[in-house]
Amino acid sequence: MTLRHLPLHDGWTLRADSPVPLGLPTGGVPATVPGCVHTDLLAAGLIDDPYLDDNETRLGWIGRTDWTYRTTFDWANDGHDHAALCFDGLDTVATVLLNGTEIGRTANQHRSYRFAVRPLLIEGTNTLDVRFTAPYTYAEELRERLGDRPGAYAEPYAFIRKMACNFGWDWGPALVTSGIWRPVALETWSGPRIASVKLLADLAEDGVPRLAVTLGVDRSGRQALEAVVEVAGERSTLTVLAGQDHATIVLSVPHAERWWPHSHGDQPLYDVTVRLGDHVWQGRTGFRSVALERERFRISVNGEPVFVRGVNWIPDDCFPARLTRRRISDRLDQALAAGVNLVRVWGGGLYESDDFYELADEKGLLVWQDFPFACAAYPEEQPLYDEVAAEARENLVRLAPHPSLVLWCGNNENLEGHADWGWRKELGERTWGYGYYHHLLPAICADTDPTRPYWPGSPYSGSPELHPQDPARGTIHIWDVWNRADYRAYADRVPRFVAEFGFQGPPAHATLRRAVSGPLSPDAPLLAHHQKAEDGNGKLLRGLGDHLPSPGDDFDDWHWLTQLNQARAVAFGIRHFRSHTPYCMGTVVWQLNDCWPVVSWAAVDGDGRRKPLWHALRAVYADRLLVVRDGALHLVNDAAAPWAGTLRLTRHGLDGSVLAEEEVLVSTAARSVARVPLPRSVAEPDDRSRELLVARLGEVRAVEFYEEDTRLALPPARYDVTVTESDGEGSGYRVVVTARTLLRDLALFPDRLDPAAEVDEMLVTLLPGESAVFRVTGAVLADPRELGNRPVLRCVNDRSA
Repeated sequence: MTLRHLPLHDGWTLRADSPVPLGLPTGGVPATVPGCVHTDLLAAGLIDDPYLDDNETRLGWIGRTDWTYRTTFDWANDGHDHAALCFDGLDTVATVLLNGTEIGRTANQHRSYRFAVRPLLIEGTNTLDVRFTAPYTYAEELRERLGDRPGAYAEPYAFIRKMACNFGWDWGPALVTSGIWRPVALETWSGPRIASVKLLADLAEDGVPRLAVTLGVDRSGRQALEAVVEVAGERSTLTVLAGQDHATIVLSVPHAERWWPHSHGDQPLYDVTVRLGDHVWQGRTGFRSVALERERFRISVNGEPVFVRGVNWIPDDCFPARLTRRRISDRLDQALAAGVNLVRVWGGGLYESDDFYELADEKGLLVWQDFPFACAAYPEEQPLYDEVAAEARENLVRLAPHPSLVLWCGNNENLEGHADWGWRKELGERTWGYGYYHHLLPAICADTDPTRPYWPGSPYSGSPELHPQDPARGTIHIWDVWNRADYRAYADRVPRFVAEFGFQGPPAHATLRRAVSGPLSPDAPLLAHHQKAEDGNGKLLRGLGDHLPSPGDDFDDWHWLTQLNQARAVAFGIRHFRSHTPYCMGTVVWQLNDCWPVVSWAAVDGDGRRKPLWHALRAVYADRLLVVRDGALHLVNDAAAPWAGTLRLTRHGLDGSVLAEEEVLVSTAARSVARVPLPRSVAEPDDRSRELLVARLGEVRAVEFYEEDTRLALPPARYDVTVTESDGEGSGYRVVVTARTLLRDLALFPDRLDPAAEVDEMLVTLLPGESAVFRVTGAVLADPRELGNRPVLRCVNDRSA
């Protein structure tokens, strides 16, 4: 008989099982499933939005309270022999009861659960309770029993299999959740059932696509079972032998095309159907091979090395049940439009939703998946050890079909923490996670998913005997620049692969204005609550160094200059690293996104608005890039075709006058870098403070100043602006800025006039007489001329206008 699937998302209520500092309705609070306690209390108007002002600080009690979710559902005997309650995700420590009888306990947000319930179902109304123990209660009791472990934060996240950043991070609030965070359903069936399907799609040694299908069955009899597998016009029968519950078949799929990251090709995907009697499983996959050269940390897809233009991904909301497929798609589209070809799912978060990986498959974005361990020593004792093993096996099977997923990584910064953060002395003989990263996880990966490489952690240099931050091997993280050094220090090293580096900047003005009430100033207490990094604002100002002028007490200048400095710092690093291809084979910027409105390292802020850093990323992650370094121009060509033509090098005065000009015929092979020495006439200025270099090859242009902005004789900015309404559908404006003087890093911020407004371009340097066109969409303005006025229109030298 056909399996029956009954979603159980309606009629839930929430109640507290211990005293709380607010009055809850006697009958409980209406609850949304999937969801969590915070969002239910917020929807009921019982708490203030934790993302606004400092409301977060008054909500810590939620994570220290036990809660119960309850619903009822009607059931009539449908003739099936079996029934199971299926929870795709419970956050986190829960006891589940059906009609008053306990059917199971959970302690892992990263797993799903099935509980057999056929004998407990009754005709008519059934009552389902999910009782959550406070996360702090569970984690602190386990910490007391196992002994404390060092970590980056004084929170017990290492003692519970739950999203670590839930407990607060240097960019995120402490909002410790409980709830039914993924779908729940009642399933009934008779006869054998498809329990699991694992797909491993890669290429055979002769390059022909192949698909290994492992079928897991749930059955009561011992007879042999036959299932039919279909993919891309191929059809085969898979036999599960008598007495067995698993079987594997490998199909050759000669007519399938290869899947590529978007930077290298197309993304063909193929439906896979598995039929066992009346039960049908459907999935989708793509065919490609993946390899990792460990010392170089060079990722290859289908035998072709990929220079990784990456970003780190954090959970896009502190309450992940609120994430829709559309929102995830929008965020990944922002990465795609910035030239990104890899997203690293960071280890302090989650194994993301099916939507995330399906969208990455479709968009051609490679995915590096950390296992959920970050910035702490993790105990290896029970019950945690078995929970880690179970979650790893489940998620390896769940995510195996996705061609976008190219790397499993054991943890984030825990190997470095053990080596450099004083953990050894504090730990003594206590476990800290070594057994997970070097034994358990690689063994499970080798057994469950041998088609993808496994890497024990990041940073990591390829061997436990080596320091994890060896730039000559594996991956490194660079954080001295943000914490202590000027961003020019990026140029002091040539690493193999940079898996984390970044620089802070504030979110968009409209985002701050929504999140912070009262006057905006750099030292406003409510704004300070949205800066979680230690001495963050101090580092922002010190980071300006001699690159940009001091903003003084002017908030608009502070906002503009610190945003600009973030963009410049990261772009400087990427240009340097890319110019060293193929010795360096990747950069993964910290970070793409935010989970709430905050001053952070993100390119896209917590309200989804693109910061100047996003525009800088789009420029330096383009297929083709011109980089001036060490007396030469480096032609970075990450396109599939050669790059050739006449390179024009022009030394200008700041007034636009031509002081010297050279033309050089150049050619750069595909996926390579060519070095062109700068002729002396353009390499050496007569007056560093009053000159600049413009390099152009085809449509690619680079503007390089010989001196930092604070030492340039920049003229007061003068320009003409015309604003016209855009033609075509939707609201919008066309803003044309014509320079009468040099305009350094011209930028437009239409969100200051309309929070829905976006601009297509930013950080454009114009010589006198040149023009730039900005297209503003989403805005409806009473006076469009304001688009041409400060603080909406900015450049570096407008401060002296």
